[in-house]
Amino acid sequence: MEAVLPIMSQFPEIETCVECSAKNLKNISELFYYAQKAVLHPTAPLYDPEAKQLMPECAQALTRIFRLSDQDMDQVLSDQELNAFQMSCFGHPLAPQALEDVKMVVSKNVAGGVRDDRLTLDGFLFLNTLFIQRGRHETTWTILRRFGYGDSLELTANYLCPPLRVPPGCSTELNHRGYQFVQRMFEKHDQDRDGALSPAELQSLFTVFPAAPWGPQLPRTVRTEAGRLPLHGYLCQWTLVTYLDVQHCLEHLGYLGFPTLCEQDSQAHAITVTREKRLDQEKGQTQRNVFLCKVVGARGVGKSSFLQAFLGHGLGDAGEPAGESSAYTIDTVQVNGQEKYLILCEVGADSLLTASADATCDIACLMFDSSHPRSFSLCASVYKRHYMDRQTPCLFVSSKADLPEGVLLPGLSPTEFCRRHRLPAPALFSCAGPAEPRAAIFTRLATMAAFPHLVHGELHATSFWLRVALGAVGAAVAAVLSFSLYRVLVKSR
Repeated sequence: MEAVLPIMSQFPEIETCVECSAKNLKNISELFYYAQKAVLHPTAPLYDPEAKQLMPECAQALTRIFRLSDQDMDQVLSDQELNAFQMSCFGHPLAPQALEDVKMVVSKNVAGGVRDDRLTLDGFLFLNTLFIQRGRHETTWTILRRFGYGDSLELTANYLCPPLRVPPGCSTELNHRGYQFVQRMFEKHDQDRDGALSPAELQSLFTVFPAAPWGPQLPRTVRTEAGRLPLHGYLCQWTLVTYLDVQHCLEHLGYLGFPTLCEQDSQAHAITVTREKRLDQEKGQTQRNVFLCKVVGARGVGKSSFLQAFLGHGLGDAGEPAGESSAYTIDTVQVNGQEKYLILCEVGADSLLTASADATCDIACLMFDSSHPRSFSLCASVYKRHYMDRQTPCLFVSSKADLPEGVLLPGLSPTEFCRRHRLPAPALFSCAGPAEPRAAIFTRLATMAAFPHLVHGELHATSFWLRVALGAVGAAVAAVLSFSLYRVLVKSR
């Protein structure tokens, strides 16, 4: 051993030296124990023996874990939070005396390690340093791996992106577990309890992310209030991310610690994969809560203004939020007394006339400028190319309805075109008008998306009453025939 000690001093990466003998069966079990420990719970990624402190990556990971465990955002861990942390990582709480002993050790060794009988971040980091110095690396590794970290002290791919199968024709939504968790995160970071996240509070939410996940387009994507993000807009943004890019949603939930804090195997338990749209159409009903509407039109017809009107912003509004333009907006609408999420996606008509265009959506809003009739022909071309032979409901919208109509071009007018293709008559829309009439068109779009099988039937008043009349006539004929047959049978007796 005397010959080995200088080597261990020269090379700090050597963790353990065991004197053993296969012949005499000396320390054989100890040899395999320390060999296994060196592989499963290595010291090098956690601790710098020369500086006698945690490695920066380890300190950063433990800091994130501390912030996730600090449920009331008071920068300290109470006894209740420490026990919740202990239960999550090790499966059993600490005894009251053990808690006091831990805080006593920290307070004796770290100035400011305990504040108001609660453990601070410095105290938490010291405890893990003490575990490592005393050879209990497995304790710190258990904590790190419970919160998703791998051997390189980075969140593993399996943790951030657990397997989730989404068949073609299906969509993804947050379920009740997901909404409860993200609302819990909102309430945690809403420190002034005003029902909205200020920029500073939103930044606090993002401290456990490697980078802010939501960009400057946020104020033009969801409803905001004077630069703050209310709960409604916050839930809408989560709904949008889940629908458009479920893998990013899983990552975001992983950074926020969903599996650990909710005691689930993975973030996939926060997601619902909806039934295939084809089956919804066959059954005539859907359980979906989120619908995608593609707003298609030529450049300059008012698509961006239409999207912003969905968020309650009119042309020239003084309170219109600043920020980068967004191709998406999302808000809730009432459909037959139920709240549904409607996503509007702005799409240039030219882009849908290419060979590789993806026109898939729950409803198509084909927008043309009533003051420039040429814009209608482009919408008609898109309809014939993508939607005429599909079951996707379509609504033509005549924008800028407050302006005088332009001179009609030769051929079918928009009204005649819709009548010939058994489509609803073009809806009139203007961003310059009152908010209430503007809101009605979004409810109509969501209703058509929720009940696509009714678009060519009951959604048309003429067709609907025709069906009613035919049904009434059929019922009367059946009644007369039944009564005549009854009289014949009576006479035959």
